[in-house]
Amino acid sequence: MTEEIPAKRLKTSPPVIGTHNGHFHADEALAVYLLRLLPTYNPSQLVRTRDPSLLSACHTVVDVGGEYSPANNRYDHHQRTFTSTFPNRSTKLSSAGLIYLHFGKPIISQITNFAEDSTEVSVIWEKMYADFIEALDAHDNGISAYDTEALKAAGVQKRFSDHGINLGSLVGDLNANWDEPEQDPQKLQEAEDARFLEASTLMGTTFVRKLEYYHRAWLPARSVVHASFAARKQYDSRGRIMVLERSVPWKDHLYGLEASESPEDKVAYVLYPEGPHEGAKWRIQAVSVTKDSFESRKPLPEAWRGVRDEKLDEVCGVEGCVFVHASGFIGGNKSWEGVKRMAEKALEM
Repeated sequence: MTEEIPAKRLKTSPPVIGTHNGHFHADEALAVYLLRLLPTYNPSQLVRTRDPSLLSACHTVVDVGGEYSPANNRYDHHQRTFTSTFPNRSTKLSSAGLIYLHFGKPIISQITNFAEDSTEVSVIWEKMYADFIEALDAHDNGISAYDTEALKAAGVQKRFSDHGINLGSLVGDLNANWDEPEQDPQKLQEAEDARFLEASTLMGTTFVRKLEYYHRAWLPARSVVHASFAARKQYDSRGRIMVLERSVPWKDHLYGLEASESPEDKVAYVLYPEGPHEGAKWRIQAVSVTKDSFESRKPLPEAWRGVRDEKLDEVCGVEGCVFVHASGFIGGNKSWEGVKRMAEKALEM
């Protein structure tokens, strides 16, 4: 594991960032954008080369050079001796992870206006790594999300290909095709650099949008979910129904609370209004077995699934029903009383 080292105080003149030319990947595309979010690197010149003499003149070098030395602003991960990881994670870092490790907190502080040493920055810093950066690190280092040998031994096979659209593939598509027409080497490099900047913008703007979501939606929702979780037994003596005062991102927070408190009975259904206005319809959502699972702990009753409106009222025995999804993971009712009764009846079945 790599110890987090505060970002070195940089020179006042606009620094030059160096990275390699040729085929580019998502990790260095993001690394360059992250640096340029900081005032010290904005503006900054970008040099894409593998020439050691040119790289040695750069203030900061990422993803090339065979050296990891924060004190010298060198952030490569390709050397055999490199084994560094993010705190409390096991995935080897790429250039994206390295830059995020050392500069992530100042970037988050700048965008959110939280103090760099605040709890809020630390929480978002860890969350952004786990949900965004780590997958890039793993992809660039050739690390699978699953133990492929264990899957093979268990006879588990994919039902379909999941190598479709993702950030890595989108960046890869911006590289030149193998049969590009020959042209002047300088013009070829200029075209390649332009495509790299397009890739860097794609990665960076996606990062910022994700960060703003965690800042403005996910983090504020934490207190709402904590309060609802604490009050859950007023709706069911065993705490299997959790009611939210409004629709907020709740899954991460609920799983975290259950992991830390280990309640005897886990939440089966989460109830919340569709909107903040008075008279809004209500939703009942079955909690999934895990955060990324499509399997629910207790799906809504089979007889209700795929049925709507008055017909659902008859089948369910509750007035005001709107729908229940065909898979049983979510349903709706026109009123709070109706959705609460749906949850109670579902628990009995």
